Amino acid sequence: MKTIAANAPDTPAAFATFDAPGNATRPLAPAIFWLALPLMAMWPVWLWSAARLTDGSDDPLGIIAILALGLALCRDRRDFGATPRASWLAVSTLFATAAAFGAPPLPWLLRGVLAVASLMAMACALKGPRQPMLPYWGLGFLALPLLSSLQFFVGYPLRVVTAQASAWLLELAGVAALREGSAMTVNNRLVIVDAPCSGIQMAWFAYFTACVAACWLRLPDRIFLRRLPLIGLIVLLGNIVRNTVLVAKETELLAWPEWTHEATGVVVFA
Repeated sequence: MKTIAANAPDTPAAFATFDAPGNATRPLAPAIFWLALPLMAMWPVWLWSAARLTDGSDDPLGIIAILALGLALCRDRRDFGATPRASWLAVSTLFATAAAFGAPPLPWLLRGVLAVASLMAMACALKGPRQPMLPYWGLGFLALPLLSSLQFFVGYPLRVVTAQASAWLLELAGVAALREGSAMTVNNRLVIVDAPCSGIQMAWFAYFTACVAACWLRLPDRIFLRRLPLIGLIVLLGNIVRNTVLVAKETELLAWPEWTHEATGVVVFA
C-alpha cells in the first residue's frame, strides 16, 4: 500500500510517493510542470518571437530548432527529475525576472535570450547527473529570430574578412585582386560581396547540426564545448572557399556554365 510522507511538506519527499517509508518510487510533480513555469511566465517574449519568425522580418529557421529541441526533451524526459535543484531554480528565476521586467530598456531579442536562459536553467535544475545540457542551450538560442540581427551587426565584418581572404588566395594564384570595403576588384572588374556571402545562414545550420548531433549522441558537455569553436572555423574557411570560387567564375577566370554558381554554394554548404 502506497503512503505519502506527511511530516516533511517542504522537502523533496513531498513530491514523491513511497512503497515503504523512505523508498521513493514515482514522482508526483512531473518535470513538465516546472518547465511550464518559465514558458507561461515569458509568454509575451514567445509571442514576439513567433511574430518575427512568421511575418517575414526574419528567416523562419528558428521553427526547426524549436521542433528539434522539443523532440530532444521528449526523448530524454526520463532523465529529468521531479524536484528542481535550488541553485538552478534561483538562476532560472533571476533570468525570468530580468526578461519579464526588462521592458522597455532591453530590446526584445535580448529579452528573448534571457527567456531562453530561464527555460534552460530550469531544465538544468531538473536534469540527471550525467545528462548533457549545452546542446539544449544551443538549440534554445537558435530558436530565436537571430538571423536578421546577426546580418545587421556582424554580416558586414564577416564579408570584409571573406573578401580579404579571397583576395589573398587569388593573389597567390597570380591574379590581380584588391579588396575595397566588402567589394573586390579582380582583373579590373568590380565584384560585390553581398549579404548572402557573409555565411550567416551557413553558420546557423552548422551550429544547429552540431547541437542536434550532440543531443542525439548525448555528447558530454566538456567535449561539445571543446569542439564547438571548430564549427565557426569550418564555416569561415568554407565561406572563403565558396566566395573565392564564385569570384573567379564571375570574373571569367573560370569558364564555368551559369548553373555552377548555385551548385558551388550547395556543395560548400553541404
